[in-house]
Amino acid sequence: MTDGVVDIGYVELFSASALMLVAGLVSWKLELGQTRRIAVSSVRCFVQLLAAGFLLTYLFEFQTWWLVLLVLAAMVIAATQIATSRVKSRIPGLVPAVFVSLFVSSTAIGLIVVEGVVHAEPWYNARQLVPIVGMIMGNAMAAVAVAIDRLFADMDARAPEMFSLVALGATPHEAAALALKAAIGAGMTPVLANMSAAGIVTFPGMMTGQLLAGADPLAAAKYQIVVMLMLSAANTIAIVMASYLTYRKRFAPDGYYLDKGLRG
Repeated sequence: MTDGVVDIGYVELFSASALMLVAGLVSWKLELGQTRRIAVSSVRCFVQLLAAGFLLTYLFEFQTWWLVLLVLAAMVIAATQIATSRVKSRIPGLVPAVFVSLFVSSTAIGLIVVEGVVHAEPWYNARQLVPIVGMIMGNAMAAVAVAIDRLFADMDARAPEMFSLVALGATPHEAAALALKAAIGAGMTPVLANMSAAGIVTFPGMMTGQLLAGADPLAAAKYQIVVMLMLSAANTIAIVMASYLTYRKRFAPDGYYLDKGLRG
């Protein structure tokens, strides 16, 4: 046991991988074609998290502001790649928009929480800043992918309406207004649903981790409330920025809605 946390041995850790046999057997029995993906995902989970554990051990011991910022930059780049890969539509210039959305939302809300709530000393303390920004970025990444997918699917489904609105003199923003509202609403839904279920149906990650480490349940609940609120704020900023930075990709510079054959 380390600082109240029960240390899981490597034998027990690798034995736990047998739990993935459940998904593997279902995939094999129902011929889902997911067996290879399940195996690769399991291996990546082990390798990436153990590597992260070793990296954070070094970072916590020898942290400097530039090293912490370098780690955060690498996290944003990776999150951008994962988020854009989940978007089904082919959208030119998507990467910069997603990068800016994730960077601004994650760093802004992360620094507010670290400085204003946790009171980390110094402000770049990796033990607080990196996990908090990581939580924010992981949620924002998924929300942005959902919002962008919904935005472009909705605009394509409304193509005749979009053509008509533009022909009648509507600006691209006016023509895409309903699609923007639908996309932002879809991106906000998961975190709001999690907030509604927290403490009744689920004990979210932050609270569960602190309880397993022996923290006072009330203190753990306070931390989890802050986490849920910061995720809601960051997700909202990220999906609004991503939606407004990308919706013009379906319009020509002169404001006309682009048919499929005219898209870059």
